[in-house]
Amino acid sequence: MTALALSREPELEPISGVAGSPTARALRRLLGKRIAVLSLAVIAVFYSAGIFASLVAPYGYSEQNLDKSFEGPSLAHPFGTDRNGRDTLSRNIFAARTTVIVSVATVAAGGIVLPLTLGLLAGYRRGIVDAVIMRTGEILGALPGLPMLLLVNTTLRPRIKTWLTDTSGQVHVDFLANSNFLDYFLIFFFLSWFGWVGSSRLIRSQVLTLRRSEFIIAAEASGAGTVRILFRHLLPSVMPIVIVGVSAGLGAVAGTEIALTFLGVGIQPPHPSFGALITDGASRAVLENHPQLLLVPAAMVASLLFAFNLLGDALNDVFTPRAR
Repeated sequence: MTALALSREPELEPISGVAGSPTARALRRLLGKRIAVLSLAVIAVFYSAGIFASLVAPYGYSEQNLDKSFEGPSLAHPFGTDRNGRDTLSRNIFAARTTVIVSVATVAAGGIVLPLTLGLLAGYRRGIVDAVIMRTGEILGALPGLPMLLLVNTTLRPRIKTWLTDTSGQVHVDFLANSNFLDYFLIFFFLSWFGWVGSSRLIRSQVLTLRRSEFIIAAEASGAGTVRILFRHLLPSVMPIVIVGVSAGLGAVAGTEIALTFLGVGIQPPHPSFGALITDGASRAVLENHPQLLLVPAAMVASLLFAFNLLGDALNDVFTPRAR
C-alpha cells in the first residue's frame, strides 16, 4: 500500500531557484527558436565589434594612404578603400561604435528609465500625477520629432556648445567641450525626450489593470510605500513589455540616428557614422565605379535592423504566447 501511494505521488515543481523561474523558462523558450538565436548572434557580433572597435579594426578610422585611393577588395583591405585610401572595413567598424553608443544610451533613458518610472507612477497614483504625465506625453507626441530636431540643431546647437564649453571650464571636465560629445548629447537627449511616450502608455495601461489586484491590496495593507509597490510588486509584471520595447527601441534608435546623420543633422564629420558612410557612397560616380562603398554600410545596417525585428517577434511570442 505504501509503495502504491508513493508511486502515485505527484512530482513537485520547483518553487524557487533559477531553473523554475519565469525568466529562466522564457529564456529557454527564446533559445529554442533558431531565428531568435541567429538574430542574437548578429546583434552580438555587431555590438561587440562596436564596443571593441579600437582592438578589432585593422586600421584607424581616419588612417589614410592616398597612394591606395579607391582600391578594390584585397587581403589587406577586404572591402577596399575610399577616395582617401582609408580602409572601408575599419570605417564601418568604428561607425558601429557610434551606433552602439547612441542606441544604448537613448534606449536606457528613453526606453527604460523614463517610460518605466513615469508609466508606473501614472498608472498607480492616478489623479493629478497621471494627468500631468499623460498631458505632457500628448504634447510631445503631437510635435513632429524630425522637424523639431532639425530646428533645435540649427538654432540651439551654438548655444548648447557654448554652455557645455563654459561648464567644462568651471567643473574641469574636458570632454564636455568636445564636439564629439556635443553630437552624441544632442541625439541622445532629443531622441530620449521624444521616445518615452509610447512605452509609458503601454506600461500605464498594464498598471491600471493590476493596481487593484489582490497582491497590490495586500502590499498596501501591510504598509508598503509607493516606491516599494512600484518597483517590487508592479515592476516584474510589466517587465515583458519593457523587454520587447527595448528590442524594438534599439533597432528604431539605430535607424533614426543613421537617417539623421544622412540628412546632415546627426553625428557630424569627421566622427564615424553609418549615415556619413552611406552619404559618401551614394553619389552616382562612386556607386557606378566602387559600389562596395555604399553596399557594405547599407548591408550592415540592414542586417542589424532585420535582426532586431526578428528578435522582437520572437520575444513577443515568448512573453505573450496567447497571441500566437
